Amino acid sequence: MALSYKARKRWSLFILLVGLPVYIAAVWYILSLLEGWNIWLQLIICLVFSMAWAFPLKAVFLGVGKADPDAPEE
Repeated sequence: MALSYKARKRWSLFILLVGLPVYIAAVWYILSLLEGWNIWLQLIICLVFSMAWAFPLKAVFLGVGKADPDAPEE
């Protein structure tokens, strides 16, 4: 089911203002538990976490910054 432009815009704002800070806090907590591990392993885990939120949500953010394609032309 495809989301409308307005729905994608609302969801993207919600994700950026609420979801992303919650995700960052959760990752920060998880990384605090890894203190003392090998620095390279911590770096790899950080890179995985930093990309893990973006790929599933790519469809929500796609085209949000452009003009509404469903709006009537002037």
